[in-house]
Amino acid sequence: MPRDPHPVVPRQARVVVLVSGTGTNLAALLAAHDDPAWGARVVGVVSNRADAPALARAQAAGVATAVVAPADFPDRPAWDEGLARAVEVFDPELVVLAGFMRILGEPFLRRFGGRIVNTHPALLPAFPGAHGVRDALAHGVRVTGCTVHLVDAGVDTGPIVAQRAVEVLDGDDEASLHERIKVVERELLVDVVGRMAREGFTVEGRRVVLGG
Repeated sequence: MPRDPHPVVPRQARVVVLVSGTGTNLAALLAAHDDPAWGARVVGVVSNRADAPALARAQAAGVATAVVAPADFPDRPAWDEGLARAVEVFDPELVVLAGFMRILGEPFLRRFGGRIVNTHPALLPAFPGAHGVRDALAHGVRVTGCTVHLVDAGVDTGPIVAQRAVEVLDGDDEASLHERIKVVERELLVDVVGRMAREGFTVEGRRVVLGG
């Protein structure tokens, strides 16, 4: 069979990333998205902070950015609406939270619920909230890890997509343990977003089934 001189390039799923900080998870996603085989492409990065270093990472990679600062809105619902409008411009199939330090409200969840992906530095449902690493250490666990989950109206309560374990070493403090978790977290996030884009997924109760 003659070779097709114009091979079909698989369509890549459109991803918008929400950021608040330095953007190390964003950097991992940007490193992956130039490979068509990964299945996804970061088409926009939106932050609640104009000074977030992650915005510079996105701009250096040629990705469009937007800032939706809470101070520019009269109240929380108005900010949620503004954030949803900013993301909607990019027409994403997936929204990924990469160090985004705001809880998403009902207007945003109404538009994008069921396709918002977040990471957490603990094995949910254990140790939810802003201090998952610290809480795990204080509890004396010997194994913790990271979780990639879908976002719902609660705090780290959405259906779990994937998890990986990280051993707690003797002598670990919060900083050392969190750094090791971050390495695993970045790898897991890139793997999961790519699989969700390539294979699709369904949600069955509390279970997220990849390839659905």
